[in-house]
Amino acid sequence: MGRKWNNIKEKKASKDANTSRVYSKFALEIYVAARQGEPNPESNQALKFVLERAKTYNVPRVIIDRAIDKAKGGAEENYQELRYEGFGPNGSMVIVDALTNNVNRTASNVRAAFGKNGGNMGVAGSVSYMFDKTAVIGFEGKSADEALEILMEADVDARDILEEDESIIIYGEPEQFHAIQEAFRNAGITDFTVAELTMLPQNEVTLDEETQEQFERLIDALEDLEDVQQVYHNVDLV
Repeated sequence: MGRKWNNIKEKKASKDANTSRVYSKFALEIYVAARQGEPNPESNQALKFVLERAKTYNVPRVIIDRAIDKAKGGAEENYQELRYEGFGPNGSMVIVDALTNNVNRTASNVRAAFGKNGGNMGVAGSVSYMFDKTAVIGFEGKSADEALEILMEADVDARDILEEDESIIIYGEPEQFHAIQEAFRNAGITDFTVAELTMLPQNEVTLDEETQEQFERLIDALEDLEDVQQVYHNVDLV
């Protein structure tokens, strides 16, 4: 798979260490998910998933509760989920997922980020066909063989099981996300280092040092945008 999930999370954590950006993005995502159904994770799968992700990023409980309370209060803020696709330097591929209450603003900002950093936006579907939506679950304390045995006993399938540093990373079908987590919870695992639904590239590319620096500036510019929630790409940066 080539993703090195723990290294990616460490890099993001270091980048966001002195900012509240990551918490702000989660607060918005929690609010939107809570408004899509009941503001209760037991009956709202979208909210349950966001809260699982938030836990792995150590989002403070007060921020989570405030976002859910805001949704319960019936606030009339309407947000749209948008996806943009584009190309970075040397044909690298990028997917940008956003939540916005101003489509024109978001489209303009995303287009500018691409244009100022050696990239350009593509049309819908120009990039996403080269990615697979994937559930990624990570934890510590088990071997790959033990993880496989737990999944087999729970009759849950996975695409792949990899050992990364001291962690086990499970790749599965998106609809198996909660089943995979539940299988390991039933086996006594309660802390997850990764709990994501992501877009994995079918093939990764490697850039030379100068081009990679330009590409990283593009990714930073996109991730810095207020409306952008997630950025996916096919470049091996680790």
